[in-house]
Amino acid sequence: MTRLYLVRHGRAAAGWDTDPDPGLDAAGRQQAAAMAARLQPLGPLAVVTSPLLRCQQTAAVLAGQWKVVPRIESLVAEIPSPEGIPMTERIEWLRVAMAGTWTQLGERYTAFRDGVMTALTNIAVTGDDTVVTSHFIAINAALGAILGDDRLLIRSLDNCSVTIVSFEGGVFQLVETGQEADTLIR
Repeated sequence: MTRLYLVRHGRAAAGWDTDPDPGLDAAGRQQAAAMAARLQPLGPLAVVTSPLLRCQQTAAVLAGQWKVVPRIESLVAEIPSPEGIPMTERIEWLRVAMAGTWTQLGERYTAFRDGVMTALTNIAVTGDDTVVTSHFIAINAALGAILGDDRLLIRSLDNCSVTIVSFEGGVFQLVETGQEADTLIR
C-alpha cells in the first residue's frame, strides 16, 4: 500500500485576483515549517509539487530537511480560470464555481480534475510514499474523485493541511482529511 500526503500550500502573499503566482507570506512560511515538523519523522519521502511558487516554497521546507529534490508536476497545479476572464473577476468566478459541480463547469474542468487523478495515480504506482504539495481545489478534485462526489468543494482545507490517501490494487482510499478552516478566497 502506498500513501500520498496531499499538502495544501501555505498562505500566499497575495490573492488569486491580484497576482498569478505569489509566494508565501510570513504566516505561510510559519505554516510550512509546522507542516514540515509534523511530516519530517516520516521521511525522507519523495516530494512532488505544483509548479506555482507558493507550493514550491511550501515543499522546499520539508524537502530541505530530507535533502531531497522536489519534482514539479503541472497536473497538480491550480484550477485554471476561464479564458479571457480579467484577473479581478477570478474570485467571483471561483465562488460561483465552488457552489457547483465539475460536470456543470464542463469539459475543460472535468479534464482538470481527471488530470489531477492521473498525476496522483502515476505517483502512487511507483510504490513510494510521497508528499504532494498542491492547491485547495486540486486536493478537493482528488477527494471528490476518490469519494465519488462531483462537487467542487468537498472540504474547506486549511493552509498546510495534510490529507492522507492510500493506494492499493489500483484504488485510492481516503485515510485522513486535512484540517479544515474557513478558507477565504482572496
